[in-house]
Amino acid sequence: MFKNSAEVFAYIKKEDVKLVDVRFIDLPGIQHHFNVPIESFDEAVFTDGLMFDGSSIRGFQAIHESDMKLLPIPGSAFIDPFRKEKTLIINFSVHNPIDNTPYSRDPRGIVAKAVEFMRSTGIADTAFFAPEAEFYVFDAVRFSTGINEAFHHIDSYEGAWNTGVEKDADGTPNRGYRTRVKGGYFPVSPTDQYADLRDQMVMNLGKSGLLVERSHHEVGTAGQMEINYRFSDILQAGDDLMKFKYIIKNTAWQGGKTATFMPKPLFGDNGSGMHVHQSLWKDGKPLFWGEGYGDLSDMARWYVGGLLKHAPSLL
Repeated sequence: MFKNSAEVFAYIKKEDVKLVDVRFIDLPGIQHHFNVPIESFDEAVFTDGLMFDGSSIRGFQAIHESDMKLLPIPGSAFIDPFRKEKTLIINFSVHNPIDNTPYSRDPRGIVAKAVEFMRSTGIADTAFFAPEAEFYVFDAVRFSTGINEAFHHIDSYEGAWNTGVEKDADGTPNRGYRTRVKGGYFPVSPTDQYADLRDQMVMNLGKSGLLVERSHHEVGTAGQMEINYRFSDILQAGDDLMKFKYIIKNTAWQGGKTATFMPKPLFGDNGSGMHVHQSLWKDGKPLFWGEGYGDLSDMARWYVGGLLKHAPSLL
């Protein structure tokens, strides 16, 4: 959205932004945030950063060396569509406060380091990534583990198990439209009961800077969905995915529902995957295209081999 701090402050003044929402990511990939009133957000933030307690973040620092620094990434900024006060969300990278070096456990910093190494080899100058994160939307989620019980209970009015309920979600008598187990790929309404909610998700994603290409009901019953948006370079793709999950979860929350990206929330029905399309480019040319099998180049095949070799380290 912005190229530098000057553009950020010009936008803040023009749009009368009230708060800056500081975002960063922990080692397992969960977003954290705190707010800074606009009166306390100045140019010094872009040079000196903002401090936080790294010992309170999973996988970061021990308590005796807890001080960590956050530095803003101007291009990641977007207006939060859910906050009552006008709030500008900005992603921050994590740094060592002593020497200002990127923190070794900051996921974004790790990706930046990988991109730097890729370019240093001369193999490629750009890595394009496009994740496709599937998700479920539920109407109710309950769980408990105690000395007298252990359970979890998930419900969705669209679920195949709700053919026998007396009332639909709107309080009217059950009219029978339910998505069958593994029968949810591309049904039209009224079987697809979440079309309007999904449209609202698409609108919020667009307002936040993502170019949505399509949205649809997925195979699973009980509101499994997929929304695809335009690919980007790997660093931007990471920022976009965190934005995507935030928008999806909060749009569902506003609609009185719960969105989850869990891989397998329902036994016996489709899980939610996240395909990640990948390609390497150099000087504006794709390096995976060639005249070999499947129109693939040697580099494309070697790249697949590398994925297979290193996959166990991700498990």
